[in-house]
Amino acid sequence: MRPSRRSGGAAIVASAVLLLTACSAGHSALERGRNEPSGRAHKAGGQAAVADPAAVQADELGAVPVLMYHQLVAEPRSVYDRTPQDFRAELERLAREGYVPVTAREFSSGEIDIPAGTHPVVLTFDDSTVSQFRLGADGRPASDTAVGILLDVARKHPGFRPVATFFVNADPFREPGGRKPLDWLVRHEFEIGNHTLRHTALGTVDDATAQEAIADNQRAITQAVPGLSVVSMALPNGSMSRSRQLVLKGAANGVRYQHQGVYLVGANPAPSPFSTAFDPGAIPRIRSQAATGPEAQFTSTAWLDKLRDGTVRRYTSDGDPKRISFPKDEATSLAPAHRQAARPY
Repeated sequence: MRPSRRSGGAAIVASAVLLLTACSAGHSALERGRNEPSGRAHKAGGQAAVADPAAVQADELGAVPVLMYHQLVAEPRSVYDRTPQDFRAELERLAREGYVPVTAREFSSGEIDIPAGTHPVVLTFDDSTVSQFRLGADGRPASDTAVGILLDVARKHPGFRPVATFFVNADPFREPGGRKPLDWLVRHEFEIGNHTLRHTALGTVDDATAQEAIADNQRAITQAVPGLSVVSMALPNGSMSRSRQLVLKGAANGVRYQHQGVYLVGANPAPSPFSTAFDPGAIPRIRSQAATGPEAQFTSTAWLDKLRDGTVRRYTSDGDPKRISFPKDEATSLAPAHRQAARPY
């Protein structure tokens, strides 16, 4: 994080007060929302005090970690597996370091409404496995699943929103049609995204087949949850279609689709959605992994370390979703479409 552009103790005190206000708002919302089905109670950004951007070192042109998960297993067999304990530890780290989860939809649209001084993180899950989500006999998420662990961490860390994006295939979470699990997730403000019906590597098929793979999955999702708008997609195996535009917009078998964000497999933080570097058709993600193993320099542990120590500038919110705050020397990185909302300091 960049050093403050103000001198003296006033900036430090102002920053502390603003962050305390944001956290208190999040705590109150959590207390009110414990008996509510929605995760909205954790979203404190819209009610938090708007900060002096310099006081909180706001930088809304900084990088955002979009983390990619697959299975949670006791004994990982590939670099894409994590243990439940590893997953919990990573969420605990994110909470301690001031991250607030947002969905892929919120990120790609720039609707990042989080408290001043905090940082967005996007939690994404591919392949809709039962280790990610399943309901117990009591109708609640099983405690050893990703959703169960996320909800538990959020209860312990007020303000850490329990939201994520699930990129699903046919019969998600081993439920024929997926109606019950998808309905539960949507009602609790999780996002459902497209991962093709049969996990088709789009770069290996012709354009017509690629569009069918995407459109058929959209049909399956909207049959399970009528009226749901599917605006995010993750490429199976990171394989881009031969015609890049068709992953953003296309049609097949009477179904039209249009995505505002298409996500890759790796292997670095994503640019701010307000940055000239942002490409909605190819948004990078980071594989969740320890600082050891294959390509360890590109894993979540390595990148979170770099974001924490300032090696990589990270997105820091000013608490005002209608403004885009950043240090003046970064002005050339702002995409022209967002100039009216700019608040350089």
